Amino acid sequence: MFIFDLTPLIYGCYLSHQMKKIFLLFYSSLVLFSLEACKPLDPPPNVILILTDDQGWGDLSLNGNLDINTPNIDRLGTMGIRFDRFYVSPVCSPTRAELLTGRHHVRGGVYGTSAGGERLDEDEQTLAEVLKTAGYQTAAYGKWHNGMQAPYHPNSRGFDDFYGFCSGHWGNYYNPVLEHNGTLVRGDGFIIDDLTQRGIDFINKNKNKPFFLYLPYNTPHSPMQVPDRFWEKFKNKELRREGHRGPYKTQEQIDHARAALAMCENIDWNVGRIIEQLEKNNLIENTIVIYLSDNGPNGFRWNGEMKGIKGSTDEGGVRSPMMMQWLGKFPQGKVIKEIASGIDLLPTLVDIIGIDHKAKNTLDGKSLKPLITEENPSWKDRYIFNYWRGKLSVRNQNYRLDNTNQLFDMKVDPHQTNDISVEKPQILAQLKQQKIQWEKEVLSELPLKDERPFYIGHPSLQTTQIPARDGTATGSIKRSNRYPNCSYFTHWVNVNDSLVWNIAVPHSGDFEVTVYYSCAQDALGSVFELGFGKSKIKGQITEVHDSEEYGAAEDRVTRKESYVKDFKPLNLGVMHLEAGKGLLTLKGIKKTGEALMDFRLLLFKRLSMEDRD
Repeated sequence: MFIFDLTPLIYGCYLSHQMKKIFLLFYSSLVLFSLEACKPLDPPPNVILILTDDQGWGDLSLNGNLDINTPNIDRLGTMGIRFDRFYVSPVCSPTRAELLTGRHHVRGGVYGTSAGGERLDEDEQTLAEVLKTAGYQTAAYGKWHNGMQAPYHPNSRGFDDFYGFCSGHWGNYYNPVLEHNGTLVRGDGFIIDDLTQRGIDFINKNKNKPFFLYLPYNTPHSPMQVPDRFWEKFKNKELRREGHRGPYKTQEQIDHARAALAMCENIDWNVGRIIEQLEKNNLIENTIVIYLSDNGPNGFRWNGEMKGIKGSTDEGGVRSPMMMQWLGKFPQGKVIKEIASGIDLLPTLVDIIGIDHKAKNTLDGKSLKPLITEENPSWKDRYIFNYWRGKLSVRNQNYRLDNTNQLFDMKVDPHQTNDISVEKPQILAQLKQQKIQWEKEVLSELPLKDERPFYIGHPSLQTTQIPARDGTATGSIKRSNRYPNCSYFTHWVNVNDSLVWNIAVPHSGDFEVTVYYSCAQDALGSVFELGFGKSKIKGQITEVHDSEEYGAAEDRVTRKESYVKDFKPLNLGVMHLEAGKGLLTLKGIKKTGEALMDFRLLLFKRLSMEDRD
C-alpha cells in the first residue's frame, strides 16, 4: 500500500483555515489506519505446559517451605500470576486427562492408573489437537499416562513428537529405556535433565513457528532417585518444617521427604534451563509458561498442614501450585483467590490465544481469562468436584464437603479440623445435592465395565507395545511386583501356563514381532508360541540372557514398586493378523529348565495393512 503526502495540496487549496484543519485531521487518521493495516498480526503465543508428578503444593519455597529453594519456579509466580486455590485430581492419569480435554476424567473413560484404566477415550479432543489445528508445532516429552497403544498414544492425540514413556511409573531414572514416536530408544543421563534437553532442542527447532511444548516430568514420583549434586544438600539436612500435620513419625518419612525435596530442586534447575532458552531465542515475551502438579505430595511431608496427601480427595490431596507467566501480557505477581481447576486450562488457553474453536464435546471447565486479565471481574461462585475410586468431594469458594459428607469452612478452617455440618444444615444440603447431581450427570458416563481392547496395528502408529503391565497371567506366573506399571512376569515354572491380552486388530496385515525376555542357562532350547485367532508363530530361546535387577543402588529410599532389569529382544519373524477382536496368547510349548523365561514386552511393527472394512 502506498501513502501519498497530501499536505501541500490541502494547504494550496482555497479553503478556510478551519476546513483545512478538518481535512488534515481526517487525512492523518486515514494514514494511521492504513499503516496499522499494513502491520503484520502479532504471532500467536507459544505455550509451554510443565506438569510435575507427585509434587505437593508445599514443595516450593514460594509457598513457605523453609527446607527448599526453588527460585526459577517461584519467579514464574512473581513475574506472572498464580492461583491460590487451584485443584487437580488426587492421582496422575485423571489429572492429565482433565488438563488435556477440559472435561472431567470419568467422561473420558479414565478410572485407573494402570492395566488400561488410564486410557483417554479416542473420541476425546485434546489441547494438542486444538493447537495443532490452529497451526502449532506440538511435542510431549515425559510421562504420558493416558494410554500406550494407538489410538491412545500421544502421537495419535495431536503430538507431532513424543519422547518418554506411556506408563504410570518408570523403574529407572538413569539412561532408561524410553520410546521416541513408538521406537524404543535409550535415554541419556538423568531422565528429567534428558527430557528438558529435548524441550530445549524443540524450542530451538521451532523458534520461528508457534509451538506447544508439553513437559510432563515424572518426579518427585518414586523411585526416589536424584543426581548426587542435588542429594548432597539434603541427605543429612535437618528439616525445619514438620511432616504431614505434625512431626515426622519415622526415619523413612524423613528420608523420603529429603529425597522428594532434592528432586524438586532438580526440577527447578531444569525449569531455569527452559526459561534461559526462551530468553536466548528472544521468545520469553511471546510464550505462555504454565507450571503445576498432578496431585498432592507422595509422602507425609510438609504441605501447609492441609488434610490429605496423594490419593485423597481432601484439600491436601488435590490442591496444586499453579503459575502462569506471559511477560508484558499477564499482570506480575497477581494472586488469584477464586477457586479454579485443571479442567479450566484448555478453555482458558483457547480464549487467551483467540482460537476460533468449537469443542467436539461439552467442556466442564471455563475460561479463567477474566480472572487473569481484569482487575475486578464479574465472577460467580462455582463447584469443583474431586473424584477417585468412589470417593467424591465438592468445593465451592468457602466450603468443602468431603467424601464422608463432613462439611468444612475452608476460610476459617483450611486444615479441615472442625466438621460444621450440624451448624450449617443449608450449606450441607446444598453441597450434598451438588454431589448427587454430579454423580447422575457426569459419573454415570463411566461404564461399569471396561470393555475396551488393546489395539494392535492402529493406522496412526506403525509400532505397538504390548507390555506385561496390560496382560493377565495364568497358573504360577507372577508379576515382579503387585504394582503393574513397569513390572514384568516371572516364575514361569509350568509349561502349560500362559499370558493373555484382550486385543483388537483394526486392519488385517503383516507384523514383525519381537519378544523381550530374560532367562537362565537351563532355559536354552525352550519353545513358546504366540497366537491370535488362527494366526500362530513360535519362538525358541537360543541365547541366554540371565540379567539381574538393578536400581537399589541409585534409590535414596527403599522403593515399593518393582526393580528393573534389562531384557533381550528376540525377533519371532512375521505374523499375519486378521482384523477382529479376541485374546492374544503367549503360551509355553517346551520348557527345558526350571523356568521358561521372564517376560517384559511384545513389540509389533506393522509391515502391511489390508483395509477390509
